[in-house]
Amino acid sequence: MLSIISLLIVLTLSILVTRIATVALTHTGLSRESARFQARSAFTGVGFTTSESENVVNHPLRRKILMLLMLLGNAGVITAVSSLIVSFVNVEGSVILFWQIFLLVSGTIGLWAVASSSWIDRHLSNLIARGLKSFTSINIQDYSSMLRLAGDFQISEVHISSGHWLENRTIGSAALRQEGITVLGVERSEGTYLGAPDKETKVLKDDTIIVYGKAGLLEKLCSRGSGRNGNQEHERNITDEKLTKSIEKREDHKSCGSSSP
Repeated sequence: MLSIISLLIVLTLSILVTRIATVALTHTGLSRESARFQARSAFTGVGFTTSESENVVNHPLRRKILMLLMLLGNAGVITAVSSLIVSFVNVEGSVILFWQIFLLVSGTIGLWAVASSSWIDRHLSNLIARGLKSFTSINIQDYSSMLRLAGDFQISEVHISSGHWLENRTIGSAALRQEGITVLGVERSEGTYLGAPDKETKVLKDDTIIVYGKAGLLEKLCSRGSGRNGNQEHERNITDEKLTKSIEKREDHKSCGSSSP
């Protein structure tokens, strides 16, 4: 029975370790889904070879987190397997075996329910983030809040295929800022990355641009073709953006006027 309890404790610590690593990786700039996937992969030793994994390994702080996860994961798996084997060796009586199986199954289900709870995940993540900020040198920044990645706003990648509206245009001539879209970076087909590109940077075929703006605008930009239709869509978006800003300014003036004595 003690071995089963030891196993459940090991599983609990494993869940906690991967949750801490997920939060730490999230605050290095990874999305929550990517951070969770990479943390679990490193802890279990699966080691998926994807381009995303390469980006994680090339980052020095992320690499340290993953190396620690691998070390703890190996120790945790060995301990868990050993405890499981010991718990069922030399079991005397079917009643004891039944209670051991019952404890193992019920404990595992309970841990799974706790690990899947969004309420626990939210509060535990906030607690872990405060702990990391207080006791480590990890640069804790909430990038989602800083970029206002909520509501309609998001960051997206746009692949420039042959015939795309942006093909062979410079950032300045495309005037995406007038539509409410900001170009954060350009990744060339050979792997070169241009961060915060200036207006003279030309977008080429097979480039991938990283953009920030409203989700609806980014979706339309992904499929925007060259020619008259693409130009008309560009002009409509500029007109809509000007109208939106005009309405926002009027609302700001009204709110300022109502708050004045």
